[in-house]
Amino acid sequence: MTTRPAIDVRPITEADIPDWTRALHTGFLRSPAPTREEIDSRTGYLLAHRTQGAFDAGRCVATYRSFDQELTVPGGHQVPADAISNVAVTATHRRRGLLTRMMTQDLTAAKERGDVAATLIAAEYQIYGRYGFGPATSMTEWTVDVLRTGLDPRRLTPDDGGRIDLVDGEDVRKLGPDLHERLRRAQPGAVSRDDRWWQVNTGVVHLDRTPWVEPFYALYRSPSGEPEGLVSYVCDDTWHDKQPHDTAQVNWLIATTPAAERALWHYLCSIDWVTQVKTGWRAPDDLLPLHFPNPRAAKATTSQADWLWVRLLDVVRALEARAYDGVGALVLEVADAAGLAGGRYRLEAAPDGASCTPTGASPELTLDIADLAALWLGDESAVRLAALGRVREERAGAAQVADALLRTSRRPWCPDMF
Repeated sequence: MTTRPAIDVRPITEADIPDWTRALHTGFLRSPAPTREEIDSRTGYLLAHRTQGAFDAGRCVATYRSFDQELTVPGGHQVPADAISNVAVTATHRRRGLLTRMMTQDLTAAKERGDVAATLIAAEYQIYGRYGFGPATSMTEWTVDVLRTGLDPRRLTPDDGGRIDLVDGEDVRKLGPDLHERLRRAQPGAVSRDDRWWQVNTGVVHLDRTPWVEPFYALYRSPSGEPEGLVSYVCDDTWHDKQPHDTAQVNWLIATTPAAERALWHYLCSIDWVTQVKTGWRAPDDLLPLHFPNPRAAKATTSQADWLWVRLLDVVRALEARAYDGVGALVLEVADAAGLAGGRYRLEAAPDGASCTPTGASPELTLDIADLAALWLGDESAVRLAALGRVREERAGAAQVADALLRTSRRPWCPDMF
């Protein structure tokens, strides 16, 4: 009987980056050969101790990396998080526990560093629940039929006295980071962006083989001249019967005030030749449809799906970090198969603060660490999870108490893919 050689799971070295990148592309079904530009770029930003590879006879067959991130919780506080990305296992090496080995090493290190949670955007729904992750935010995409919005095509400027100007990538790199900081500090579920994010999204850094297409950037300034909104978009060039039917595809839109958000959507719907606007990833309770006289112009969602997944690493700090609108107490029995954050905790919450402490008191609500993650940012309902059998009430009405404490008036949202 022939035995397989052991597969080595380890942090990569600089010499491994070309092979690691090839394995990443292979796992995501992209052309496997990386460009020299991509290798040079990854060499400059990959953290070797946070980037793992699985090597079979010297060839990389699985990839994984993580990096520091801040995650905003209800109330505006930011907690340190372990952001996970670039997870791929070559088709020939699936079902061998490679992701489990890489994930276990990374989550253990993240807990030791003091991270409150780990985050990721799940390409496949079925994978990450077994590692304690739960879907904590969702996203929605709309397609806006411009001709049905009810907007007056003669009004070309914001009706609040502000103004919109087209700007270039250099302006975006100067103004965008501050705008995003202002947004994320008020938006539960939002995450931090580093300088590289702005370089990639303005074409300074380009990773794949797809030619860079310079987008349009529109900046909204309030009546006082303060930058409050910024949108990146591209347009196609579609004609039918000698009539333009262009689509404006939004790459991303930042607005720190409802007025800025409204002005930017109205601007996009005022562009000559544009007959529909695709919104890109937006919050599931986005105000978008209600910014138009006819909200039905925002068609039935193009897509609606889970987005940011969260894995709690420190239940006490996680529950104490967020804000609560109501007053109440609840004893939670939290199961964690990985042994990272399970236990029995008493949560006492009020608008002026919360305490979460280990306790020996009888549990009132029993749930898995993944389901607590889904509830943590305020999007999911404990009553819904109880109906599904994923949360168990040990005391009648405990799920309603959980909802009264944890659910938020506006839904959490993560604008980013990472």
